Parts: sequence; C-alpha cells; structure tokens
Amino acid sequence: MVKCHLSTIMGERRLKIADVARDTGINRGTITRMYHEEATRVDLDVIESLCTYLRINVGDLYEIINENSSESPE
Repeated sequence: MVKCHLSTIMGERRLKIADVARDTGINRGTITRMYHEEATRVDLDVIESLCTYLRINVGDLYEIINENSSESPE
C-alpha cells in the first residue's frame, strides 16, 4: 500500500488545499483526493510540482507500507 503524507505536511505548515492549488496550478480536486488518500493515480508532473512547492523529496510525500507484515505486540 502506498501512503500519501500530504495532509500531514500541509497540516504542519498550516496550508489550505485552496492555497496549494492556487500557488501550484494543480487542480483542486487532485489535491483534495491526495489529501484524503483517495487518489488512485497521480501524474508525475503533479508530484514534481508539489515536491518543489513544499521543498520536500518524493519519499517525504509517499511511503510504501507493507500490509503483509504481521507484527505482533510484545
């Protein structure tokens, strides 16, 4: 599973979806879907624009979560 950290990053920086959309030129709906982790695919130019705007790396925005790991609490 791929986890998007956009909502966390925007929350830490107190950024609104409308502001990011206006500043980057990315469609507001795209940002909203990414923010709520509902996006099933995102164009590379959108990822590049967000990373440039937020001054982060792609790895800061997305993380791969291994769903098969069954860690038991000890």
